[in-house]
Amino acid sequence: MHIAPRDGLGIIRRAVFFALLTWLPIAIWALVRGRFLEAWTGEPLLQHYGVHVRCLVAIPLLIVGEATLHLIGVRYLPQFVRSGIVDEVTRPRFDAVLREVRQWSDASLPWLLMICVAIAWTLADRAGSRAHEMSWAFDKNGSLEFGGLWFVYVVRPIFVAQLLGWLWRIVLLTVLFARIGRLGLSLVPSHPDRAGGLWFVEFVPAGFAPVGLAIAAMLASRWAHQIIYHGQTLASLKLPAAMFAIVWSLLLLAPLVPLIRVMRAAKRAALGSYAAMVAEQGRLVRSRWIDGTAKGDAPLLEPSGIGVIADASTMFSAVQSMRIIPVGKTALIAIFLPIAPPLLMIVALKVPIRALLLGLAKALM
Repeated sequence: MHIAPRDGLGIIRRAVFFALLTWLPIAIWALVRGRFLEAWTGEPLLQHYGVHVRCLVAIPLLIVGEATLHLIGVRYLPQFVRSGIVDEVTRPRFDAVLREVRQWSDASLPWLLMICVAIAWTLADRAGSRAHEMSWAFDKNGSLEFGGLWFVYVVRPIFVAQLLGWLWRIVLLTVLFARIGRLGLSLVPSHPDRAGGLWFVEFVPAGFAPVGLAIAAMLASRWAHQIIYHGQTLASLKLPAAMFAIVWSLLLLAPLVPLIRVMRAAKRAALGSYAAMVAEQGRLVRSRWIDGTAKGDAPLLEPSGIGVIADASTMFSAVQSMRIIPVGKTALIAIFLPIAPPLLMIVALKVPIRALLLGLAKALM
């Protein structure tokens, strides 16, 4: 069907295809059966924002995420080599790790298993087909009609399979960084990025931005229906929203966890070495410029002054301030920025936009 091209990802064509495949049959059926704008049983399809958002927003965004993650990989994985963190000795093993993980990513078996799991989950979830969000799809006898069957047996498996696919990608990234961390990286503990030269790994969560937006939008759409039509309060949604933010953050930070051991070991080793260097310079400075007992040239001293000891102290301070966790503002912004708009839209249903913006401005100032 030329949905997946031989060259490239075919993101746009696949996103449009799956959006139409999932939503259009349901919408046409609802219009024909008079269930789109109003319904004599349950609620009309138009009021169930979760159905529309899942088909037209979440599923396409889960496909678009493939492009952003691919872009992050192409842009930042070579930085291991360009920065010298992977040197000439470890380069062959580094390339071998990349090839092996790429082979796992391209393998068909994991994806077939995820499709099977999605189908099995759909067949086993009998209660899901009776959920409130399906009230637009029942006939007078309480049986699902075509629109409901399409949602249950087409839309849900596609969505669940895509979510499982993203969990698989997170696992692959975690394995990738775990194996890279065992190569013997040449970190620079005095690097001004305070991460030993690994500043670029903070951009990894940005590759999942469309995925976070998709999940947040789907959750927010269902909560919006409950607030508008069933009187649910914002207070009752605080815990689910917080749990989502926490779990999603932990998932995106999981690939970076294997690097903690490497960074901690590099900092521990460097602290002793740099402290010894600063101490030796201090003794030489005192010997030459205070006691006057130094003889011959001292490689650690400048002939005309003692400025080099200040530089060494700065380097030691840089080592002391090196983080042992490769997470900073960049990673946190990449995690929370995509999921914030849908959640703020939920708040805006009850809180006026002006008051909401003023509250955010005060919190940031």
